[in-house]
Amino acid sequence: MDKYEIIVIGAGHAGIEAALSAARMGCSTLLVTLKRDSIGRMSCNPAIGGVGKGQLVKELDALGGEMGRAADACGIQFRMLNASKGAAVQSSRAQIDMNKYSRYMQKIVQSQKGLRIKEAEVKKLIIKNNQAYGIITEKAEEIEGSCVVIAPGTFLDGLIHIGMRHFSAGRINEPASRGLADNLKDLGFNLLRFKTGTCPRLDKNTIDFSRLAVQYGDERPKPFSFSTKKLTQKQVPCYITYTNKNTHKIILDNLSRSPLYSGVIKACGVRYCPSIEDKIVKFSDKERHQIFLEPQGLKTNEVYPNGISTSLPEDAQLKILHSIEGLEEVKVVRFGYGIEHTVVEPTQVYPTLETKLIRNLYLAGQINGTTGYEEAAAQGLIAGINAALKVKNKEPLILDRATSYIGVLIDDLTTKGTTEPYRMFTSRVEYRLILRQDNADLRLSEIGYRIGLVSKRDYLAVEKKKKAIKEGIKLLKLTRFKPNKEINNGLIRLGTSGLTKSATLEEILRRPEVNLEDLKRLDHIKLKIPECALSQIEIEIKYAGFIQRQLVEVEKFKNLEKIRLPPDLDYNSINGLSCEIKEKLGRFKPLNLGQASRISGITPAAISMLMVWIKRVSESHRVRVSK
Repeated sequence: MDKYEIIVIGAGHAGIEAALSAARMGCSTLLVTLKRDSIGRMSCNPAIGGVGKGQLVKELDALGGEMGRAADACGIQFRMLNASKGAAVQSSRAQIDMNKYSRYMQKIVQSQKGLRIKEAEVKKLIIKNNQAYGIITEKAEEIEGSCVVIAPGTFLDGLIHIGMRHFSAGRINEPASRGLADNLKDLGFNLLRFKTGTCPRLDKNTIDFSRLAVQYGDERPKPFSFSTKKLTQKQVPCYITYTNKNTHKIILDNLSRSPLYSGVIKACGVRYCPSIEDKIVKFSDKERHQIFLEPQGLKTNEVYPNGISTSLPEDAQLKILHSIEGLEEVKVVRFGYGIEHTVVEPTQVYPTLETKLIRNLYLAGQINGTTGYEEAAAQGLIAGINAALKVKNKEPLILDRATSYIGVLIDDLTTKGTTEPYRMFTSRVEYRLILRQDNADLRLSEIGYRIGLVSKRDYLAVEKKKKAIKEGIKLLKLTRFKPNKEINNGLIRLGTSGLTKSATLEEILRRPEVNLEDLKRLDHIKLKIPECALSQIEIEIKYAGFIQRQLVEVEKFKNLEKIRLPPDLDYNSINGLSCEIKEKLGRFKPLNLGQASRISGITPAAISMLMVWIKRVSESHRVRVSK
């Protein structure tokens, strides 16, 4: 029997990060996939990042993950979303050359030391005494593993719908994984069914772009990875068009043929990325809906019409497309479809992503109820890290809500669960002003370095940046100018008023019209501050009051997070708790009071009772020890 320390099932975005992190941490790792050449394939839209998602990618990169570097190597248009808004909600997004991205990831995985790839379908897990010991393939081959990570994407009992036609598949033209879902059910996991979908792919040569609005990327694009010095890929535009009244009529006329509206699809769909059918029905007051025509790569003619995900029949899809400006003569390369897949209710996993039912079994990605490449990759990284730490008998890595977007993502899933495909947004993050994408390296690189995923060179670069920020802020606080002609003329040229009394550079920078780059360019102000520290210094000074208030809130939050609860605690033994609360605490098994407080239905009074109980137990223990 073959034996590995870590076995990862699935080679999508979650599986790749799990396998790479485990292998890079020194564990012998097996990556099992149905098809080797589908590793890293982008099933849906040709993009990485987005609102809230860009933060996940930056954090993943800061911890030593691969997605950010891959996006930089394969990105063909970079944009900063919410650029006109505050730093707390700015998010990176890039159009990606899909074929190049898949080839990049395949090369990285295949060349990774300590990582082996195997083509097989996993039918069952080897479980003994509620602990995972390996896998059994469709050929009845048994492979032993100390820890197993399941990251199957939409392949777990996947069912594709195109109109009234449906068939088993994990992705178009790729088989589903059918036995593993039954095995998980037999093991006692509560399973759900979720639905997602994708858009038709269009032939670029049959689109009339001359009639459409063009959307270019940023003039000075910023990479995802903190280690990327320069973006070298050719950059291309996207185009914008819209649905219209005729489009909407075609959709409404064909609703009876929609698997979503005829009741064929039973699963819950994505609220924040609905199908075009859903948009027309639920937002009937809107006269049009925006569609982004996104190129799928530099060497392909395929275009992704972002905004018209659909599972309507093929003839209806064609009519819809031909009703849209610029697409009147378009030819379809591949039609859109909806897909149902199996999900494990995520409250059945710990924040480490290890399952509560089966020790040494980890779940990552869409199996936990999420949607999106970025959410999957973030979970894959954490699952791989914690599986490796478990093998090495080290303390697990748990990121909390005050630490990262990744922490919020996992905490939401494990304490609140989800009844629909979960998508990350900045609005979900309470402390988003201090958890910005621009400071992800400052927050998380030390953790990545400590566990062995961030190189010493990159870690020292972050430490150097921290020092430059600290010294830069000190310099601005100490440098004072009196009103004079040269200084005032310079400030007026920047669009702000001159000085009427002496002021520090910190006070001048707080003005809304002034930024640090402009101040550096003034002849009479000599600021030797490294480029890498400029934006951080500016944000820290301009938002100082808000940041300080949020740091106080974080301290209060962390006080509850520090109070541990034993995972095997018998809540029935605690007097004063209601039967409902005892049942929920026993089922969720929170690791600390903070997690317990976020479980739906757990009242502040119950948290107070738990605090009293913990204090009594702690005092009783001290008395026993002293005796």
